[in-house]
Amino acid sequence: MKKTALNHLHHEMGAKMVPFAGFEMPIQFEGINLEHETVRKALGVFDVSHMGQIWIEGSGAIELIQKVSSNDINLLKPGKIQYSCFPNGKGGIVDDFLVYRFENNRFLLVVNASNIDKDWAWIEQHNDTGAKLSNTSDSTSVFAIQGPLALKAMQELTDTPITEMEHYSFTNIEFAGVSDVLFSTTGYTGEGGCEIYLDNKDAEKVYKAILKAGEPYGIKPIGLAARDTLRLEMGYCLYGNDIDETTSPIEAGLGWITKFTDGNDFIDRELNFEHKTNGTKRLLKAFELERGIPRQHHEICLEDGTRIGEVTSGTMSPMLKKGIGMGYIAKEHSKLGDRIYIKIREKLMPATIVKLPFYKG
Repeated sequence: MKKTALNHLHHEMGAKMVPFAGFEMPIQFEGINLEHETVRKALGVFDVSHMGQIWIEGSGAIELIQKVSSNDINLLKPGKIQYSCFPNGKGGIVDDFLVYRFENNRFLLVVNASNIDKDWAWIEQHNDTGAKLSNTSDSTSVFAIQGPLALKAMQELTDTPITEMEHYSFTNIEFAGVSDVLFSTTGYTGEGGCEIYLDNKDAEKVYKAILKAGEPYGIKPIGLAARDTLRLEMGYCLYGNDIDETTSPIEAGLGWITKFTDGNDFIDRELNFEHKTNGTKRLLKAFELERGIPRQHHEICLEDGTRIGEVTSGTMSPMLKKGIGMGYIAKEHSKLGDRIYIKIREKLMPATIVKLPFYKG
């Protein structure tokens, strides 16, 4: 099992460690609800060094990314970040990822930890453009500092103005005494914040500096469990739950990252255009329960027990104090306000289809 550069620190800090995507990762430190609320109200720091980093560079880089990505890389300016996915040629999704665009045909793709090898093989398979590929996942540490006070606190560690950075942008800065740190503002929690990418050798020094700078603001280390509840309150898809090799971007509600612009001839373009034009048999929808907690694979039913779908993600919302979830539902039963039922331990628990995000701050 792989370990991040901070593995020993997580143990020393009393984190509950679990296997995750081939890594030993902290699932929680002081408790999911406390960590979740800390991010919503103040700030927390996540070790997300298990995420993958794949670089695509050279004269064929744009052509290659345009082919494998559902989004349109030509709409992305240097210094900006784009969310996208890899269509798999069969109507499904290889992975979802972020693209960072640098100057001179240089791009960084940030991919899910469990899919690093699969994504690399997929990109390499389609690299007939002469682009240069490199994988720096094992040598890179990544920390996400999230929450309404995150940028204010992190300004203490750099002379570069960061508090007014635009969402989904990035820059290279000196941070906590370390030069050439990649600093971005994307987030997976719905709160303000930033992500920093740096060499493993500087990880412990910078992590401790982050905790010290954030101490006056109430910073806490946060585990992966709260990361999941935070993203679900915002309705963000998780690969392996809400999207996978069998789900199309259109039925998953990701039409906004599936661009049919002129010249954007990506894999599965025609199939996705047909989905967008004629619709799909099922749609990923959000719902709230009156009581009970939905979990992945619970059946979604009508009042008479007829199955109409399946839960892909579910939890008890720490902020709303009610069960929330997402799942694929037959199109004819997927309108906002529709009454559905979640089958929990053989009981049909009433729920209502709602608009995302669940938590609106």
